[in-house]
This record gives sequence, structure tokens and C-alpha cells, in this order.
Amino acid sequence: MALNFANSNTRATLLDVGLLLMRVWAGLALFLAHGKDKLLNFSERAETFADPFGLGGAISLGLVVFAEVICALLLTIGLATRIVAIPLVISMLVATYMHAVVWGDSFADYELALFFATAFAMFALTGPGRFSVDHARPRRRR
Repeated sequence: MALNFANSNTRATLLDVGLLLMRVWAGLALFLAHGKDKLLNFSERAETFADPFGLGGAISLGLVVFAEVICALLLTIGLATRIVAIPLVISMLVATYMHAVVWGDSFADYELALFFATAFAMFALTGPGRFSVDHARPRRRR
């Protein structure tokens, strides 16, 4: 039996599966490859962490840890997805700016940050899809 891609129910389900795969991959990859280390080594990194807004290294690192740990994990399960995607986009765009403009790194050094920014912007625009905590939660009536 062939899968009928023309069927609107099939297309909708495949879209939701695609959003699920991308959400879980992007959220967990950011947390495991970047956020977890920053959280576990916060005190060692705070004084030397980049400070693009003049807030101090500890505050800048705290904001990044909030995005790369808390927001990334919430995005992974699809909770408050559109809201938590915003700090993730901002964090990745600041990382891109630091690498590209401030440090003058090559594209290869910031392409991943741009990819993450794009993925998180997609979730800010589309939401998490049907396979998420957001979708499972009952809607409040106005």
C-alpha cells in the first residue's frame, strides 16, 4: 500500500512529524553541545565570557545559559514554543555577530549559529506542531 502524499491528512501529519524532528534535534543539540557545558562551568567561564552589551560577563553568560538550557529544553518538548524561540533566535544572532563582525571569523565558524537562528525563527513563526506539549494542553477560553 503506497503512501498518498496528495491526501491533506497525510501532508498535515508529515508536516507535524517534520516539526517534531526538527524541534527535538535543534533543542537537544543546542543544549547538549553548547548549553550544558556553559551551565556546568558557569563560574569558570563567567569572567571571560563575551560581553557584547556591556552587562558584564556573568550576566551575558547567564542570558546565554537561560536560552541554551531553559529555552532549548522547553522548545524540545514543545512548551511555550513561540515564546522560547525568541531568546534562542536572539542568542544565535548575537553569536553570529560576535563571530562574523567582532572576531572576524570565517563563515564556517558561525554557520551553525545561523542555522540554529533560522530553525528557531521557524518555530517562532510556525509553532511546535501537533506533537508537542503546547498542542496537548487544553486551550483557555476567552
